[in-house]
Amino acid sequence: MQPVFRFAPSPNGYLHLGHAYSALLNQRLARESGGRLLLRIEDIDTVRCRPELIDSALEDLRWLGLDWEEPVMRQSAHFGRYRAVLDDMQTRQLVYPCFCSRKDIAAAIEARGAGWPRDPDGAPHYPGTCRAISKEERARRIATGEPYALRLHVFGALATFANAPLAWDEEGVGQVPADLNAWGDVVLGRKETPTSYHLSVVLDDALQGVAHVVRGKDLYAATSIHRLLQQVLGLPSPVYRHHDLILDEDGQKLAKSKASTPIRQLRSEGISAAQIRKRLGFS
Repeated sequence: MQPVFRFAPSPNGYLHLGHAYSALLNQRLARESGGRLLLRIEDIDTVRCRPELIDSALEDLRWLGLDWEEPVMRQSAHFGRYRAVLDDMQTRQLVYPCFCSRKDIAAAIEARGAGWPRDPDGAPHYPGTCRAISKEERARRIATGEPYALRLHVFGALATFANAPLAWDEEGVGQVPADLNAWGDVVLGRKETPTSYHLSVVLDDALQGVAHVVRGKDLYAATSIHRLLQQVLGLPSPVYRHHDLILDEDGQKLAKSKASTPIRQLRSEGISAAQIRKRLGFS
């Protein structure tokens, strides 16, 4: 079977050179292997992922010389599928409702003293406040309309396969052990948004038959959570390749949140697609 690659931007800002590098690398690897390249729009954030940003992303990618199979998947069209999986996980007690606000979590952590662990994204581990709430109490609070998130019960999920060693296949490295101690009980969905990046990405990679996940090193640590989800949901695990990031002049990674120079601005300044490809190492 042809290997399947994918480029999956989140259109909550304009694409920058880091996106261009990842997209072009996926295209090159797909072509070299006689594989297929898919484009997936990860727009579960329906507030920040605006239509004009999606249109701009598609325009930038075509301008760079990318082509992909149609149709393009948009995650916002699949909320029902994500919700069904979350409901099943709740039935299996793999997730639980969490009613804590950020203020509640901060207070609980402060009460435990200094040195509380943080995950690789910099967020403090969830202290487990709502993990032991009774079914009756959960049902009562949900019925009153109280806001909640659904958190993955990480060690409860591990127990479903007897804590067997868990690893993923990193291209050029081999088997990498999943480090689940680095994470707390991550949020997999909310009352208003029935999924998260972690959940939707593993479900859609499996649905689309993605065999090679090529993405930036900033997502390397998240692969531990993704591998756990694949295990408990009975999904295949792709081969991963986490590439170096494109850095700015200060040595920091490019990011939409830092207003890194977007591709559309470079285009308006008269820089050609060929110049960008050459700058990124793609002739």
